[in-house]
Amino acid sequence: MVSLVDIHNLKTHFFTSEGILKAVDGVKLCVKKGETIGLVGESGCGKSVASLSIMRLVSSPGKIISGKIQFNNKDLLKISESDMRKIRGNEISMIFQEPMTSLNPVFTVGDQIVETIKLHKNYHKKEAKDLTINLLELVRIPNPMKTFGDYPHQLSGGMRQRVMIAMALSCNPELLIADEPTTALDVTIQEKILKLLESMKEKFGLSVLFITHDLGIIAQIAQKINVMYIGKIIESGPVTDIFANPLHPYTQGLIHSIPSIEKNNVKTKRLKTIGGALPDPLKLPEGCFFEPRCNLKMDVCKESFPDETFPEKNHCVRCHLYR
Repeated sequence: MVSLVDIHNLKTHFFTSEGILKAVDGVKLCVKKGETIGLVGESGCGKSVASLSIMRLVSSPGKIISGKIQFNNKDLLKISESDMRKIRGNEISMIFQEPMTSLNPVFTVGDQIVETIKLHKNYHKKEAKDLTINLLELVRIPNPMKTFGDYPHQLSGGMRQRVMIAMALSCNPELLIADEPTTALDVTIQEKILKLLESMKEKFGLSVLFITHDLGIIAQIAQKINVMYIGKIIESGPVTDIFANPLHPYTQGLIHSIPSIEKNNVKTKRLKTIGGALPDPLKLPEGCFFEPRCNLKMDVCKESFPDETFPEKNHCVRCHLYR
């Protein structure tokens, strides 16, 4: 498959009065056409900042320091802001985790989608309205004509998220970034949204970067996983390989913490947890950032952050255990 997005050595730092916070620190990521890639990790590890960096929406005091974001043979970090506006929402769309704060409360949901279409496409208002109603129907909103005139507060969380998906698809993008789109929803609605995203991906031929802290969700929809910890990708590879043989102790901890129903309900086990908490990003350890929480740490782990190694084909890990 041909690469749609290639990210190399991306660094996005926040310059605060207390010091430099390296939210994204040397991230390498690839999304191929028609592929769904998962970016997983705990809250605060830099996943959302990485997605905002792709969109060039990092706000002050954050700044993209270096790296390359190659999209359709264009480096997004080198083009002008006016050219980036033509790409943002048109060729690359984003679904945010909380639709209530993403939708404008003083405009109807229909008007907001129409505005997006008119901004990027040369459509008359009636054409944009007809397309909007078709999109609302496509994302399985029961009464699209009525919903067109509704305000965000009149819709449930699941319906608002469907509106966000319709808006994201309104300009037929090539890349869809979904930043924890099911976090605020209950389990049954989560499942419906995931199935909807999967069907929309097939219908529109999308490539998807799916960001979440939930490996269970990634197992359902992604082909590859990138595990992020304190601004760095520490393990990446095909979903089947990572679930069958997780290499990094952090990835192992994430997988072991997924609840499961055992066969015949013969026995239940306590969920395993990862000890400790994320270190202060302004006071990171000298060596491996995971060393203070790791059960398999060695002396070398305190001395240096491990380089990339490939113990298996297409399966990369940054851990001294595999040097």
